[in-house]
Amino acid sequence: MTTLVQEIPIHRLDGTPTSLADFAGQVVLLVNVASKCGLTPQYTALEQLQKTYGDRGFTVVGVPCNQFLGQEPGTPEEIAEFCSTSYGVTFPLLEKIEVNGEGRHALYAELTQVADDGGHDGDIRWNFEKFLVDRDGNIVARFAPTTVPDDPAVIAAIESHL
Repeated sequence: MTTLVQEIPIHRLDGTPTSLADFAGQVVLLVNVASKCGLTPQYTALEQLQKTYGDRGFTVVGVPCNQFLGQEPGTPEEIAEFCSTSYGVTFPLLEKIEVNGEGRHALYAELTQVADDGGHDGDIRWNFEKFLVDRDGNIVARFAPTTVPDDPAVIAAIESHL
């Protein structure tokens, strides 16, 4: 992630303007999330990562997206309530955006240029695709939606950048 990407404007779920510059100096795991997906239980492991590594300069950042079979239909308030009551989510959530297609948010236009370990770059394949960004803002890893947050490869990548 370049300085330019860190400066791409986006909003928090509550509508407050922000950018990834707010997380400068931290290792960030960006995840496009959805509340009505078969992969939604990954919220549990994402929150555990937040609790385990949060005090070491790490944060998960959830980015709701409704592009995959309408699996994130809620309002910002409904999304926040679901995440809090169902999974005890404490990590930041950004506004609901599009991650693919003509309406793709500028943040994902940059993220999707990076390939995962299987060589996949380009479009996000499904909910819960993950991008690891180091303390300097470089995109250092991409993980498939089905790669669980507590997969040894994800843990090793996080730990190597803390």
